[in-house]
Amino acid sequence: MRVLSRARRIATPAIAGCMGLATVAGAAPEDWQQAGRTAVQRARALDSDSRRTRNVVLFVGDGMGVNTVTAARILAGQLSGESGEEGWLHLERLPYVALAKTYNTNQQVPDSAGTMTAMMTGVKTRAGVINLDESVPRGEPRHDAARRLETLIEQAEDRGLSTGVVSTARITHATPAACYAHIPERGWEDDATLSPDARAAGYPDIARQLVEFPRGDGLEVALGGGRAHFLPDAVRDPEHPEQTGARLDGRDLTREWLSRHQRSAYVWSRDQLEATDLAQTDHLLGLFEPSHMQFEAFRERDPAGEPSIREMTLAALEIVSRNPRGYVLVVEGGRIDHGHHVSSAYLALHEVLAMDEAVAAVLERVDLDDTLVV
Repeated sequence: MRVLSRARRIATPAIAGCMGLATVAGAAPEDWQQAGRTAVQRARALDSDSRRTRNVVLFVGDGMGVNTVTAARILAGQLSGESGEEGWLHLERLPYVALAKTYNTNQQVPDSAGTMTAMMTGVKTRAGVINLDESVPRGEPRHDAARRLETLIEQAEDRGLSTGVVSTARITHATPAACYAHIPERGWEDDATLSPDARAAGYPDIARQLVEFPRGDGLEVALGGGRAHFLPDAVRDPEHPEQTGARLDGRDLTREWLSRHQRSAYVWSRDQLEATDLAQTDHLLGLFEPSHMQFEAFRERDPAGEPSIREMTLAALEIVSRNPRGYVLVVEGGRIDHGHHVSSAYLALHEVLAMDEAVAAVLERVDLDDTLVV
């Protein structure tokens, strides 16, 4: 895997020339100017990095545009007792910055299915379609296998690398699903949601595709919400007994996960995750809510206790990083977008800060000489 740049261990961002001066009482104009010159010199000293990387960690802040990053930076500073603008998120301390377009081919306002497909495959497609090219109409289950797009996770598994997917949304939601599934309708998260044509064609739903992932030895780690899509409708939820699973085919995919993999584990609470001997676990499935996980602001109210995105990321990292051939780990802050959907800056920005803590934890633990963090 050839990369052009990688994060390096540096004390301050390349663009952080004025970092900290806002808190210095009476800073003179020449102090600001010298700080700017220093920042320019530091930026000019950066060069493209063409070394080969062994591992990749991709963080995806769903709904985290430039304005959201700016607002989260200010909030982080204010929570630290500063005015806000002078601070930096951990993710902003990476020295290289780029903008990428991940649009849909059939509409102006994009959705996560088509945009995450672009990130995972390099190919743009229709809204609502996951890892199939734009010639496949949304919801059309009968299509040529040649329309399938190969993902980064599939390529990694074929090469013997370990792979993991972490999300605060349902693990069958569009963004995490684009790591492992191929489906013409993002809403087909379990068999009960399939269209009559899809059911007649025997099309596998997204939860099935996760458990039955055919490449390599399958996903090593999948952590997030969406438990209902893996349980039969006759089974009560272990955390919310007033609810049941959603599957109509009677299959308990959590049990199938355990039967398909040696040295595997399935957990549904923070305590169970903490009690799992990760050193003795090769395949870990964690489903911590029937639907999406709690917003970070409400996480401590969860009846059974939910792990944070930081805790899930570190658990996944512990498992995948044992592979000497390398790994690909995708981590989604999925509820940033949901906070925006309900017009709550409070919810959205605290989701950003939670994901930023996961970024910081990864940067502290990985070897940046052979690991690309995006």
